[in-house]
Amino acid sequence: MDNPPSLKLEIKDTESKKTLKDQPWWFFAIILIFVWAAYIFYSRENYNEAFNFIKAGIGVTIKTALVSYAFALVFGLLAGLGRISKNLFFNNLSRLYVELIRGIPMLVLIFFIALVGVPMLVDGVNALGVWLTEVGLEFLGKPLNAFGNKSLTMNTRAIVALSVTYGAFLAEIFRAGIQSIGRGQMEAARSLGMSYGQAMRHIILPQAVRNVLPALGNDFVAMVKDSSLVSVLAVRDITQVSRLYAGSTFRFREAYVTVSVMYLSITVVLSLLVQVMERRLRNND
Repeated sequence: MDNPPSLKLEIKDTESKKTLKDQPWWFFAIILIFVWAAYIFYSRENYNEAFNFIKAGIGVTIKTALVSYAFALVFGLLAGLGRISKNLFFNNLSRLYVELIRGIPMLVLIFFIALVGVPMLVDGVNALGVWLTEVGLEFLGKPLNAFGNKSLTMNTRAIVALSVTYGAFLAEIFRAGIQSIGRGQMEAARSLGMSYGQAMRHIILPQAVRNVLPALGNDFVAMVKDSSLVSVLAVRDITQVSRLYAGSTFRFREAYVTVSVMYLSITVVLSLLVQVMERRLRNND
């Protein structure tokens, strides 16, 4: 039996209201911001000059974020495995690493690791070189003795600082992902003759990584934004270049509008990619 005309009108009104309500208005607002930014960059000479000057730092920003995140994944995975390990030493060492990093502001950590931690590491390498030379292994000790603080640029120190810092946050993500896998799968793998390492590598970790992929993607977006902090080490990323431009021209509005739009563009694109990845994972499930 057909619905009466009045009921059909109510259904259409309800569907139209839901359609309007469900529209991604926030995304439309961001598109308007991009349109406005493109217009002023093209039409206003000051903004065009600022953009052309600051865009030189985009490559450094992306490279710093990618390399740092690659190392952070390694640190995070090792620390995450340590957090669930039954070995008392590795468990407490991983817990200490995570708690230390999470208990200190990121900016302070960047200063400490780049200006205190790295020089201490260099001193340790030099001491090892001296010892190797004394025991007759001069061919190994000589290169280590020649290794100095000047061998590590501020870009390298910034990457080390971001890697160590974000490794602690990723450790908790990996730990949660591993613990989300039922214990029965580990028991089944061990009953098939697999060692603990084989079961973790072939059974548990592939599923855990799949579960935490969206969280890992979101952390990468966060790292791209936090990479702006390395500008305090005079790394010429887009934040540092914008500061140099603003300091030399006193055009603070143009400089910081430009750098804000650049970061927004990068993070929006990455966030959309993460959402696509999440949607595909849900569909596959």
